Amino acid sequence: MDFAYEIAALISKAAEISVEDAREAVEVPANEDMGDYAFPCFRLAKVMRKAPPLIAKELAEKLEKPDFISDICVVGAYINFFTDKSTLVKEVLLKVLEKDGDYLKTDIGSGKTVVFDYSSPNIAKPFHVGHLRSTVIGNALYSIYKALGYNCIGVNHLGDWGTQFGKLIVAYKRWGDKETVEREDVKELSRIYVKFHEEAEKDPSLEDEARSWLVKMQEGDSEALELWKWFVEISMKEFDRIYDRLHITFDSYAGESFYNDKMQAVVDELNEKGLLTESEGARIVDLEKYNMPPCLILRRDGGTLYPTRDIAAAFYRKKTYDFYRDVYVTALDQNLHFAQWFKVIELMGYDWAKDSLVHVPFGLVSLGDGKLSTRKGHVVLMEDILNAAVDKTKAIIEDKNPDLEDKDEVSEQVGIGAVIFNDLYNSRIKNVVFDLERMLSFEGETGPYVQYSHARACSILRRAGADKPEGDIDYSLISDDASVSVCKAIGDTEAKLRDAAEKYEPYILTRHIVDICKAFNKFYNENNIMASEGELKKARLAVVYAVKTVVAQCLALLGIAAPERM
Repeated sequence: MDFAYEIAALISKAAEISVEDAREAVEVPANEDMGDYAFPCFRLAKVMRKAPPLIAKELAEKLEKPDFISDICVVGAYINFFTDKSTLVKEVLLKVLEKDGDYLKTDIGSGKTVVFDYSSPNIAKPFHVGHLRSTVIGNALYSIYKALGYNCIGVNHLGDWGTQFGKLIVAYKRWGDKETVEREDVKELSRIYVKFHEEAEKDPSLEDEARSWLVKMQEGDSEALELWKWFVEISMKEFDRIYDRLHITFDSYAGESFYNDKMQAVVDELNEKGLLTESEGARIVDLEKYNMPPCLILRRDGGTLYPTRDIAAAFYRKKTYDFYRDVYVTALDQNLHFAQWFKVIELMGYDWAKDSLVHVPFGLVSLGDGKLSTRKGHVVLMEDILNAAVDKTKAIIEDKNPDLEDKDEVSEQVGIGAVIFNDLYNSRIKNVVFDLERMLSFEGETGPYVQYSHARACSILRRAGADKPEGDIDYSLISDDASVSVCKAIGDTEAKLRDAAEKYEPYILTRHIVDICKAFNKFYNENNIMASEGELKKARLAVVYAVKTVVAQCLALLGIAAPERM
């Protein structure tokens, strides 16, 4: 039974609105004393022309209380529903046992395609800690939407074109050599890139030289393209190594260069529709009436810019995937850039731009000593962060559980999981500061705490001699508050998953996993599972199995492993 849907159906009949609209409004109160589900009546005020508290009172009087609801009460503008505990426990545990590995999967998004543009590092620069946020937030959203039944396309829109390559070519020809680059790979490319900016501050003509090399690339110059391809190959080796450790894959690596032959059509259409104007030799779309600076389409030397390529990419994706949503997961400081070219597509006459193009911004990541900058060389390599997390985890395991099998694999799973969990624990718009000591703690709301809770559930089932309870289960035996609370937390997972998707906020799911684990650990402390006997033991093991199953599936959606032993 989908309790939220059934309640929505009751509201739908009483308020004469669609079940879908009612379901969208049904929520889970933060305070359990306020009920298991609630329906806020604010949205009905305009239609019914009454104060929300009065609407709530009148609707509650019309509702026929079904068997699965123990009580309905009105608090202000809210109608609160209390589910029958025995029904809730039975429905939740039965669903987990029956659906097993597919517990979180639904068909809400069936027939709709969502493109996720995330990670998208710049070629010839190291994969540093600043790339982590886009990568893990995007991957989590991709997985969450996929679980909800959407057809998801993950795009790694690589920064493999643009002025930075002109700068890199200049830097390589002046201060680099092939042998050193092949030995040091992207680290050497980063070194000479930083040196370019240091020297350009003293000699601004280097910037003009870099732009001329970009023009050569655009015109098909063989030397320029040969160097470009070489830089791309070197970078992809490093990127792939990091992605493998994060267990992240993409459906497409179509980067900026992929759209080189698709941008002229964009420029031509903008011209035909009278949207392009000249400004100091450059070609722009004037957005003054929309309170935005002009959107640059062509530089004065004829070179393309980020908006040109992004517009071409959006058209290509719409034609190729016929997307329902095209979601861009990038830093908050790119808000204006996306607002500008989203508006340009809208001005071109494409109405889908209003609803289908979505920018999902996030805050900065730092080590507590300022903003990261590739140009100034102030970066921390992602691989160094992952290595440090894994090494610290291994030291903890050596101290706490030296006889653990597969210590290296578990250290990798816990260390990297801690880094990802830390990033996804707060609202994405908040800045993230890395503190390895805190994020690797087995106490508090951390990745290791959640993984350890899962491992505890696995250990209980191993000791009981059965992974999954078999046969009939007397669910009426699960009646104490701690047991009911953990079942309720599991039952709320689908609603949290939907909420996370609608708000593009993985932290909603991340914190919900913590809530499940807290409820489970309380259940574990208050119920002596192994000392239980007969039907009571079987029923309690069903709760343990449900926790193990749902926590593992939730962690998987965040890109985090669920070790069975720690």
